Amino acid sequence: MSATISRAQHRLARDRAHYLCEYCQTAEVLSGLKNNVDHIIAKSRGGSNDLDNLCAACSFCNGCKHAKVTGIDPETGQAVGLFHPRQQTWHEHFRWLGDGTIILGLTACGRATVEALCFNEPLRVAARSLWVQTGRHPPK
Repeated sequence: MSATISRAQHRLARDRAHYLCEYCQTAEVLSGLKNNVDHIIAKSRGGSNDLDNLCAACSFCNGCKHAKVTGIDPETGQAVGLFHPRQQTWHEHFRWLGDGTIILGLTACGRATVEALCFNEPLRVAARSLWVQTGRHPPK
């Protein structure tokens, strides 16, 4: 937990997200790790500790995102803003392919976020495959 985010904010952010990563939708109970609380706009880029700038993020997404706020849309090659969980709706930018192991970006923002946060890295896809077999993934 970041020293700049209070325990109450940490709990509220995770609870608000129903203990899912707000980027890739990984459930804490499946990963076995509590989600981090991410500054959507990093403090180094002027972001605040306000709850509207905080989201629950799994360790993988949090580690890939760092302070990024933009990514490259692989379809157009253009720089676009990454998915913002407080301002955008997940299902408008992403959908699960097939059995729920691959995340497809539906928009420029979604495609750039899939790439920037390595949503479909082979180890992550393999883990999702196991979770799908249990009937607990993808989240409803």
